[in-house]
Amino acid sequence: MLFVIALAVSLLANTAPTHETGDFTYSGFRSANLSLDGLAVLTRNGLLKLTNVTKQKNSSNGAVHSFSTTFIFAIIPEYPTLGGPGFTFVIAPRREFPGAKPGFYFGLFNETNNGNASNHILAVEFDTVLNTEIQDINENHVGIDVNGLVSIQSFPAGYTENDIQGFRNLTLISGKPMQVWVDYDGVQKQIRVTLAPVNVDKPNTPLLSLPFSLTPIFEETMYVGFSSATSGLLTSHYILGWSFKVNGQAHRLDLSQLPRLPHEKKKQESVLLTTGLPFICLFFLSILVFAMAYAIRKRRKFAEVLEDWEHEYGPHRFKYKDLYVATKGFRDQELLGAGGFGRVYKGLLPTSKTEVAVKRISHESRQGMRQFIAEIVSIGRLRHRNIVTLLGYCCRKGELLLVYDYMPNGSLDKYLYNQPNKILNWSQRFRVIKGVAYGLSYLHEGWEQVVIHRDIKASNILLDSELNGRLGDFGLAKLYDHGTNPQTTHLVGTLGYLAPENTRTARATTRTDVFAFGAFLLEVACGRRPIEAREEEDVILVDWVFSCWDKGNILEARDPNLGVDFVAKEVELVLQLGLLCSQSEPTARPSMRQIVQYLEGDLAMQELSSLGISKSGLTFAYHEGFSRSIMSDPSSSDKAFSHMSSVGDSLLSSGR
Repeated sequence: MLFVIALAVSLLANTAPTHETGDFTYSGFRSANLSLDGLAVLTRNGLLKLTNVTKQKNSSNGAVHSFSTTFIFAIIPEYPTLGGPGFTFVIAPRREFPGAKPGFYFGLFNETNNGNASNHILAVEFDTVLNTEIQDINENHVGIDVNGLVSIQSFPAGYTENDIQGFRNLTLISGKPMQVWVDYDGVQKQIRVTLAPVNVDKPNTPLLSLPFSLTPIFEETMYVGFSSATSGLLTSHYILGWSFKVNGQAHRLDLSQLPRLPHEKKKQESVLLTTGLPFICLFFLSILVFAMAYAIRKRRKFAEVLEDWEHEYGPHRFKYKDLYVATKGFRDQELLGAGGFGRVYKGLLPTSKTEVAVKRISHESRQGMRQFIAEIVSIGRLRHRNIVTLLGYCCRKGELLLVYDYMPNGSLDKYLYNQPNKILNWSQRFRVIKGVAYGLSYLHEGWEQVVIHRDIKASNILLDSELNGRLGDFGLAKLYDHGTNPQTTHLVGTLGYLAPENTRTARATTRTDVFAFGAFLLEVACGRRPIEAREEEDVILVDWVFSCWDKGNILEARDPNLGVDFVAKEVELVLQLGLLCSQSEPTARPSMRQIVQYLEGDLAMQELSSLGISKSGLTFAYHEGFSRSIMSDPSSSDKAFSHMSSVGDSLLSSGR
């Protein structure tokens, strides 16, 4: 094997000294005959500012001889505490490194070949930058690298002085000269690296000691030298002296012959201090004033007034700042949807990284706000797989923000109307219907209080990642104790889902929720809105479904997008349930518990008579009965429904 010794900065260079014994010593480089590559230069006083080379024949049988080297270096950064990349003592099979980047990887590697076994490179790095991507231990360490920059062994720079206990740290970018010894025992297969200040004898305890065979690494010809890289932080790397020997101990360097390090002259500092200091002070004062003004403005922007009565709801209250950050300032790009009661934004909570949906609602009355929040916090304790969890609220300057779990598939209505990109098949729709029925049954009968949703419709049914239906948007919900009557309140809801008694009493009950659920059933099965505006005449969905049933072909009302892939009995069941829930008489409507039984097949539609209900007792606001035999005057019934719709529209105009 031919063993070549070289010095380099970003690229290694080869010279041809006459040292055929592999033994040379440079106490300074004033008279050295060196060939330099890359950024390496020789200064006038004999400093090598990194690059150099020499050759030695090694054994021809592939074994690697022992070798020893010592050198003195100094790293001087432009700024005392900020250094650029360090440098490496390197042994490589070539002088040049094709593809190596001069600003990265110590000028040895690039992104594609870093760590490749085909590199055949041994390097001892003196690293002054922390790079987590190559698993550096800190920004001031020495490491042994093989074929890449992930050190096999590394340790913070320092030394243990002979006969003195305790490890002493060294700062590589201190600008002070330090001496390094790198020794390889070819018999024991041991690499030792020792570091110490220039005026300290070689420590008996090496900084790094690694059992490692270099035989698989070294090829027939190898070059030895130094390599470094440039960066935005200007740093000078100097080699003051270097000694190398094969099969023996490298000669000691004559410290008295070493060149002196340059001292940066700062003649302009006094001028800068006298002329530039006032401007610098003015500049920093301006920054301080601007920062204070910005902080005051930001504090006012996120100011919150916590009412005394809100303390009991503390765990449910979100900070406005957190919601502002989560929604990126409620920007339009995060908008999920908008309605008469507010706008809904997607958000990512900054601390927990939880995805949420944030709804902004305006509220004028402080007393009304207090009652509203009390109910919202109570609803926040609801837990059911078919109900979107209400996580909490934020109250600020007459604005209420409700925070829900985020549902990735959005609301159901976008899968039904306006030529959706994805159409739900019947099995998916039927699963959504049953899920909403279970959730509504839980609200009415399964919780400690009765919860009336008051706004059941496709746009308030959200779909999770598995397209399960979840009842959401409890902004209009009301609570009351089991066995009591709900209090009268102002009329709220959506036209087409409002029960007839709503327009007379403005009182929401579980039966009004059932009426809205009936409209929802027809909406999902037919793929049409409860009321469709037409130029000649509005189309009332429940009227149309009833007419199909009346003609003996209720399946004609199904959504044509379903094609032929549906279960006829299930579709017919849903359509008839929709009509059953749409009766004008509240007591004639089934409860949500009964509806769940119908949907699960535990209660058949023909068993209605066993519940004390007959067809002759089923009436709509616009029909006298539920069959041909008892349907007396359709035209007058249409007028009755039309009247109900106009009343609902006038009452809702201010609420939505």
